[in-house]
Amino acid sequence: MHTIIGSGGAIGTPLAKELNAFTQNIRLVSRNPKKVNETDQLFPADVLNATELDKAIEGSHVVYITVGFFYNTKLWRNTWPVFIENAINSCIKHNTKMVFFDNIYMYDGHDLSNITEETPLNPPSEKGKIRKEVFDKIWTAVQAGKLTALIARSADFYGPSIRQTSMLTETVFIPLSKGKAANWMASTNFKHSFTYTLDAAKATAILGNTESAYNQIWHLPTTANPPTGKEWIEAVAAFMSVKPKIQVVSPFLLKILGWFIPVMREMPEMMYQYNQDYIFNSQKFENHFNFTPTPYLEGIKHIIQTDYKM
Repeated sequence: MHTIIGSGGAIGTPLAKELNAFTQNIRLVSRNPKKVNETDQLFPADVLNATELDKAIEGSHVVYITVGFFYNTKLWRNTWPVFIENAINSCIKHNTKMVFFDNIYMYDGHDLSNITEETPLNPPSEKGKIRKEVFDKIWTAVQAGKLTALIARSADFYGPSIRQTSMLTETVFIPLSKGKAANWMASTNFKHSFTYTLDAAKATAILGNTESAYNQIWHLPTTANPPTGKEWIEAVAAFMSVKPKIQVVSPFLLKILGWFIPVMREMPEMMYQYNQDYIFNSQKFENHFNFTPTPYLEGIKHIIQTDYKM
């Protein structure tokens, strides 16, 4: 049984589709899970309830952690450490392998121009400190020989049919589709990587079904040489056949935008990712699995064809 904790989200849904190529024994776990494949087993649960989470994991060969708690530092502090402790304990109890879908907030924020699996962990944000705490809990159990797990890390992501969880969707795609200016933080002159969700899901399924991939950290496939903020906006606008209006977001403007876009309220501490090149390196995965990530322009085109009637 392959179990997805946090099914139905930006990664959970495409992951279920990709796992169907490996097994038809898929369990989807969330408060209100919905089938992705005809043979999916639905398991409604409150993943913050230790008993319910344990029952969801019981009988699983692999559990994929793709849960996404609401993007709020205080909420993260109260949920992530408790949740991951319970998940680790259940995986150890039931001899279940863990695939943890991670972000890169825990990396050192002083040099993001070539982010590899070896980049030092030194989070500059409170959210990053929480994510490092989560990683440390998993890796301590792995190194102690108690848990078999792998870390699948993604850059900021973009993809079809997602809202709120994608900064690029909220600040670029949606405003431009409405004839408004795209919002970009700090400066539009720096390169910024985004991982395509469909690539991330496929790669996560591959990792979860590759025995030799466990007890390692993997960066999920992300196209190299990313566009600058300005180039991202111009590319999206071109496919939408609209003017590439740009509004650079200062810390003051960020507070104002937070009144209308909830996710923006949480962004001041993340500004460091936008005032320098942010380049995510996934050569380890690409070389090992001979995988070519979706080109940025192809990803943008697919999103617009899927989600926007221009």
